[in-house]
Amino acid sequence: MTQGLHELLLGRAPDVAPRLLGSVFVCALPGGTVALRLTELEAYGGPHDSDLPDPGAHTYRGRTARNASMFEAPGRIYVYFTYGLHHAVNFVCRDEGTGGGILVRSGEVVLGQDVAARRRLANRSSEPPFVALARGPGNVAQALSLSREDDGAALVDLGRSDDPAALAEEAVLRTPEPSWTGLALRQEPVGDVVVTPRTGVSGEGGMDTYPWRFAIAGDPTVSPYRKAAVKRRRTR
Repeated sequence: MTQGLHELLLGRAPDVAPRLLGSVFVCALPGGTVALRLTELEAYGGPHDSDLPDPGAHTYRGRTARNASMFEAPGRIYVYFTYGLHHAVNFVCRDEGTGGGILVRSGEVVLGQDVAARRRLANRSSEPPFVALARGPGNVAQALSLSREDDGAALVDLGRSDDPAALAEEAVLRTPEPSWTGLALRQEPVGDVVVTPRTGVSGEGGMDTYPWRFAIAGDPTVSPYRKAAVKRRRTR
């Protein structure tokens, strides 16, 4: 039997993330609709006393007002503000109360290119190239126009298809609500996936023991991998 979106998201983030590659994430807002084919994702686990402790995750020290959405039932988004610069978007995983999520690092805009480009121009002097419209977590959130106000929003299950972009477009045309988010799943998993440690994660969570970054091999929209900078103490 084919798994639905919410059943799939009950799984552990490192198991679910590669299965979401190639699926299409839709974000409809009054200012315009944008859909992304997911090309790069990172998995994050739970608290230190859980079955999947993850020192690189916001959940590691338990539930807080900021990360509460990551402990909700699966099938929601968790949006946070990072480094005082930009927002980032995650899909919530696991049973309610467990904690876990999948960070959307990059995607290809398959619907609403003009809308995404306009949003990206808000703090730029020139329009980024098409492949860079949603390359990197901050650019993903800006292209989709998602912020902390959208934290906890429900994900609509748009079904599965060999052409999830077409499925997503059909859903946009038939859905009258002005604001919603949803996922159109790919029928079969992507075949060629690059697996690395998570990019820019400091400390133990960024080590090779957490190979939880997944990207479609050779896709031009994928962001470059980079290790976290190591902070060195000054010596006299």
